[in-house]
Amino acid sequence: MKLTHDSIERNVGLLIILTVLTVIWGGLVEIVPLFFQNATTQPVAGLKPYDPVRLAGRDIYIREGCYNCHSQMIRPFRAETERYGHYSVAGEFVYDHPFQWGSKRTGPDLQRVGGRYSDDWHRAHLNNPRDVVPESNMPAYAFLGKTPVNASTIGAKMSALRMVGVPYTDAEIAEAAKQLEGKTELDVLVAYLQGLGIELKGAK
Repeated sequence: MKLTHDSIERNVGLLIILTVLTVIWGGLVEIVPLFFQNATTQPVAGLKPYDPVRLAGRDIYIREGCYNCHSQMIRPFRAETERYGHYSVAGEFVYDHPFQWGSKRTGPDLQRVGGRYSDDWHRAHLNNPRDVVPESNMPAYAFLGKTPVNASTIGAKMSALRMVGVPYTDAEIAEAAKQLEGKTELDVLVAYLQGLGIELKGAK
């Protein structure tokens, strides 16, 4: 049988097979080379794995669905870099499992928010966003300041992350729970935000 456009469309089984083969080939061509590019697999200068406090804060960020309204990926366009700072690069996310790029911007991108505001500003903003940004439609998270952070799972979480390549040491894992003693969910979330994107902050 001669393979023509018409004959392929009329043979459903053949169409499915050719479609699957095309997707597989396209995926291989697009994805496999990335594993051999250092820029996508090596951390940028100064990047360190999340310490226990920031890691716990990241979990709060995910649990509360912050990624639904805030992206963490600055595109390499002038309008974005002028507003947010240096565009995002793959090496910033090598320790993120999963990454928080997002695509929705009900609120601003947070990739370079680290160090932009004080801890007190973040606390006020999370307690009641309209106190510092009157037009904000972000919900208030005052309850975070009254909720002690759960330290019981942090060691297991770091051990799991080590299995996927995050270079935590045994000592870091053993001491992790102590670093969370006396901290609230608000404390750790602010710490997470204050560390976002600082490695390339100010880079041109």
